[in-house]
Amino acid sequence: MEHFPFYLLLILVIVSLIMAAKKIRVAYPVVLVLAGVVISLIPGIPPMYIDPELIFIIFLPPLLYEAAWAISWKELWHWRRIIGSFAFVVVLLSALAVALVADRFIPGFTLALGFLLGGIVSPPDAVSAGAILKFVKVPKRLSSILEGESLLNDASSLIIFRFATIAVATGQFVWRDVALSFSWMLAGGLLIGLAVGWIFMKAHKHLPTDANIDIVLTIVTPYIMYILAEEVHSSGVLAVVSGGLFLSHQRHQFLSTSSRLKGGNVWESLCFVLNGLVFILIGLDLPQITAGLGDVSFAAAIGYGVLITAVLVVGRLISAYGAVVVTLIMRNFITVADTRHPGFKIPLVLGWAGMRGVVSLAAALSIPVHMADGTLFPQRNLILFITFIVILLTLLVQGLTLPYLIKKMDMPDPDHTRPEEDVDHEIGRQVADHALQHLNSKYGDLVRTHQTIQQMALKLEGARLLTDDTRVTEEFKHIYRDVLEQQRQWLIARNTEDKTIDEDLIRKHLSRIDLEEEKLRYL
Repeated sequence: MEHFPFYLLLILVIVSLIMAAKKIRVAYPVVLVLAGVVISLIPGIPPMYIDPELIFIIFLPPLLYEAAWAISWKELWHWRRIIGSFAFVVVLLSALAVALVADRFIPGFTLALGFLLGGIVSPPDAVSAGAILKFVKVPKRLSSILEGESLLNDASSLIIFRFATIAVATGQFVWRDVALSFSWMLAGGLLIGLAVGWIFMKAHKHLPTDANIDIVLTIVTPYIMYILAEEVHSSGVLAVVSGGLFLSHQRHQFLSTSSRLKGGNVWESLCFVLNGLVFILIGLDLPQITAGLGDVSFAAAIGYGVLITAVLVVGRLISAYGAVVVTLIMRNFITVADTRHPGFKIPLVLGWAGMRGVVSLAAALSIPVHMADGTLFPQRNLILFITFIVILLTLLVQGLTLPYLIKKMDMPDPDHTRPEEDVDHEIGRQVADHALQHLNSKYGDLVRTHQTIQQMALKLEGARLLTDDTRVTEEFKHIYRDVLEQQRQWLIARNTEDKTIDEDLIRKHLSRIDLEEEKLRYL
């Protein structure tokens, strides 16, 4: 309790820094990490110790769950091959490259320790890339690939990390056991996530919940998915991602309008605070990390960190262009997402968007201090320091230059050639036409005889919805809710049938309908 005022002040500092970052148009993770470093150097600041379980259990499930709800399943499936290659193959290749370099150039490192370090630093951070992409306009396919990759690469890197830790601690690496464990981690994580998601969906639908209870259940859900999966030694990350994607796809089937609207606001605020805390805690943990270097000089440790960072950056760039080459070859044998040549711009941006973050630091901190025989875990403190340098350098160098690079590339969006405003207006017009057709076919007599219903029809003809000057009766509310539900179902069906339409636009119109329905509760 003695440090509680400091933590409250820290929240205010985070809010102020994020506002400043928006003002100067810099991704806030960069600003928060630097601020954490500066604050940690102030005399009298309470020492910060980050419990890795705190990050894995408290921070990771809700952040992954929120990301799974935000991503478009349609885009994720459309770009599944390139996303899968970056989330699994590129992570594995990055870990291998780090292992080989660490074994060759860092004194005291073995191949197993190198793989351990590679598993820690191989996954790019989702929050950093997302924060940067908000400032610049990029093709939809690029943002979809980055979002999809970030959902899955944490799982693959943590699997590598887990097996490498066992190999270092036991000195054994049995391929048969590894293959079986790897298969169970993937299958078990997916099955547990889907099973828990299905149970909670039924709970939302059949229990007498209200918006507040629904929100509490959505907050509890990712923790249960993660903890259950980890308890049976499968992937908690995959459990949260698979369950989150399933529930997100079914959100209009089991959540009420109020629950969707209020829940969205609560989750946005919750993840805002969690993300801010995570990045400033990374910087605040610097004294603890540097204090453990021991016999390794500070300059040498920084040099190792720069070396590993260079390996990761170059490796990801090579992988991005390698993915293009593979796609161009494979399109002769299978159906690929896009048969056109992607050029050099998108792979360059995709390769450069490799900032590291919270998952890497949490994994490094979770390395046990002692092995089973009581001896110190080899190179633990140096691995921690290298991880910190990788996070800091990728956030500063790539994080600060990525917006400039994207602007210089001036990439057109090959998937959306029409202006977004025109498509948005067209969807709105089609939704209104469908609603008007439903209104005339089901309530034709009332449209002709009741002035209020006539007003509704006139407003739909003008592609407008309910306004404050509309005379509202219970009959009007009933009919209007039916019309709104027809619009909602038409949009959901359109999103499923039309593979080219941007799901973000569909979601925007669905939110408008939710707002219209919510207004009826107060009229």
